[in-house]
Amino acid sequence: MARKAGEKIKVAFGAPKQITFKADIDLVTKTDKEVEEMLMGAIRGRFPDHKFVAEENVSDGKGEEVLTEAPTWLIDPIDGTTNFVHKFPFCCVSIGLAINKQVVVGVVYNPMLDELFTAIKGQGAKKNGTPIQVSTTDSLQQSLVATGFPYDRSYTKQVLEVLQKVVEKVRDVRRAGSAALDMCYVASGVFEAYYENGIHAWDVAAGSLILLEAGGVVSGFALDKELDICKRQIVATNAGIAKELRLIVKDLESIYRV
Repeated sequence: MARKAGEKIKVAFGAPKQITFKADIDLVTKTDKEVEEMLMGAIRGRFPDHKFVAEENVSDGKGEEVLTEAPTWLIDPIDGTTNFVHKFPFCCVSIGLAINKQVVVGVVYNPMLDELFTAIKGQGAKKNGTPIQVSTTDSLQQSLVATGFPYDRSYTKQVLEVLQKVVEKVRDVRRAGSAALDMCYVASGVFEAYYENGIHAWDVAAGSLILLEAGGVVSGFALDKELDICKRQIVATNAGIAKELRLIVKDLESIYRV
């Protein structure tokens, strides 16, 4: 299912895009909507009683970003739509299944690089069928850290202040534009960590499970808070640098509570 969606994205990647705006800089394309409809239709055909938290469905007012105890599919048809529009080949389809509010299946597929990341709760994580693990780096100074910026630019000053603190402590920072792939790159040991505020449940559901199954640590910004995928804040790391990074980015916890 993810590969079929990916093929649709890949075919549309180099073609002219039909673009609309959900906000000033928040894009959506015809392909986003077509991929989401295809995935939801395929899932409904097999599981008619299951619920959905899907990006464009919620944006169009047809659904809510709320998890219940019922089996719920969390879908981002194109995570990295801005990359997709600008032909930057770092975008993916992200599909997660939550039962009793816990993500139990995660699939992230980047069709441009043919990278398929998968996880089932309790069964480990894989990339293209090969098991993956987070890096063993325990030094923040030797870490490559990914991040992203919220679409709400009223937080830019605070976000950049924290980013400066991070840059001063780590080897380098990447801002590639796809939360799901950033988390998968932490899961596979490419990055040591990823953090962001302003993300949505469909951005991180699948990636968070893949990272956890690869031996990673996922939480909110506050040191004592586990991840709530609907709270729009995430810190995802290997075990070695988790506490140190959260101490640096914890100031973001108070500026994006929704």
